[in-house]
Amino acid sequence: MCRGLESLPVTCLERAKELKALFGSLLQKSDHSITVQAKKTDRLRLNVEEPLKWKESFEKLLSSQNGLCMFRAFLVSQFSEENIAFYLACEDYRVTKPSKMASKAKKIYDEFIGSDAPREVNLDHVTKAITKENMMQPSQSCFDLAQAKIYTLMEKDCYPRFLKSSTYLELTRKNKTG
Repeated sequence: MCRGLESLPVTCLERAKELKALFGSLLQKSDHSITVQAKKTDRLRLNVEEPLKWKESFEKLLSSQNGLCMFRAFLVSQFSEENIAFYLACEDYRVTKPSKMASKAKKIYDEFIGSDAPREVNLDHVTKAITKENMMQPSQSCFDLAQAKIYTLMEKDCYPRFLKSSTYLELTRKNKTG
């Protein structure tokens, strides 16, 4: 199960809080975009239209770095952050060098799928069995089925709840009225 806020990277949590505040202040200004100091060396460009694009599709939300951070923070508040963590771990696994695949696959399996996984994701028995069988010879696609199931779960359940959340509604309501 999810370990709560401590499992969320501090930078992502801080960024989500910063984004919420920035979008709020941004929407009160007459200008439609603002540049803020994200880190000492980076500059982050925020646009009031960005949260509206997240509603167009789940894929657009995940492809936005700001949207992903806000969605991940939302999942932490809903005690289901392990879903996005697993999805992102699978994305990272796909670009793993073949020499490191076996150890990385085992780590992902033990953390998210195994019988005593500390951040176990909600997968049916058949998907777990297929994934366990794929672990015998790890390849770039050994988590594809499990990842697709979690993606669908987030798209059909978590994403609509995110779009109805007070944080998201506040961002879009201010944008429409301001």
